[in-house]
Amino acid sequence: MKCPRILKVKAIDDHTLIIKFTNQEVKQYNILHLLDNPVFAPLRQPAFFKNFKVEQSGYGIVWNEDIDLSEYELWKNGMTTADGDRSVTL
Repeated sequence: MKCPRILKVKAIDDHTLIIKFTNQEVKQYNILHLLDNPVFAPLRQPAFFKNFKVEQSGYGIVWNEDIDLSEYELWKNGMTTADGDRSVTL
């Protein structure tokens, strides 16, 4: 299955992202389940967590050279927003 790419991402709290994809669908992704993995430990710091960039072609988001999440992970494991609102402002 080909996943849509990422258009925009916004951190809405210290562990949740809202992602808008190229098909205009909006999903919510919570990182808490990743924090047991030592690689993702820096994401426990709110300032670090909120300092990410969307890769130029939309294939993922990146915090640094060691920490990133692919569009596939965000699409497959993201939850559709409660109201399914495609017009969420990011």
